[in-house]
Formats: sequence, C-alpha cells, structure tokens
Amino acid sequence: MMNADACSGRTLAFLGDAVWSLLVRRYLIESGQGRGDRLQALAVSYVSAVAQAEFYRQLHEEGFWTDEEEGWYRRGRNSTAGTVPKNTPVQIYRQSTGFEAMIGALELEQGRERLLTIWDKVRTLKEVSS
Repeated sequence: MMNADACSGRTLAFLGDAVWSLLVRRYLIESGQGRGDRLQALAVSYVSAVAQAEFYRQLHEEGFWTDEEEGWYRRGRNSTAGTVPKNTPVQIYRQSTGFEAMIGALELEQGRERLLTIWDKVRTLKEVSS
C-alpha cells in the first residue's frame, strides 16, 4: 500500500483531483442537481482552480486544517508544474494544486471520514455563498 510520504506533491495532486471530482459528481447526481450542461457548470463551481483555492483559504482562516494537512497542502503548492492554464493566475493554480495534494494524501492515508468532513464543510460554504 502506498502512503502520502512516498509521493511527490504533483502525484498527490493528480490523485486528489480525481478524488475531489468524484465526490463532486456523485453529490450532484445524487442530489438531482440537473443534467448534462447544467451538471458540468455546477461541477466546475467546485473543481475549478479558483473554487479550490477559495475553499482552502476560507477553511484555513477558520483553523480547520490539521498540521499534517497543511504540510500536504504546502507540498502540492510548492511543487513545480509544467504548465499553468492560460486563464488562471499562477498563485491560484498553485493553491488549488495544494488543495488537491491534500485531498490525494487523505485518500492514500485512508482518511475517507476526513474527506467527507471536508466535503460537508465545502458544501456548507457553497450554500452560504450562493
């Protein structure tokens, strides 16, 4: 079994991107949020670099993250990326990569319960801001 310490920040982010996307998509479908284009637009509001960076920031300000999670975040944020999407500022992209790395590390460390706690907090943040 792999653990988070055996992976680079980019590798953790790669896994975290898939895990986060699956959490979002499952929630949208199970809650009957729409079809087709509507589902995609709603998913983007959770999985875009801007959204992920904002989720991280808001929960960071609340002191929500553990020291270990903050370490995984920094590993992802500080990892070098080959390219940054054209319409995303580098700082935002790096923050979202840190968020994804943290999610990936939790998946590897079998922190499913913690992942669901994070998901519940993010959903609450989204509902309050909508």
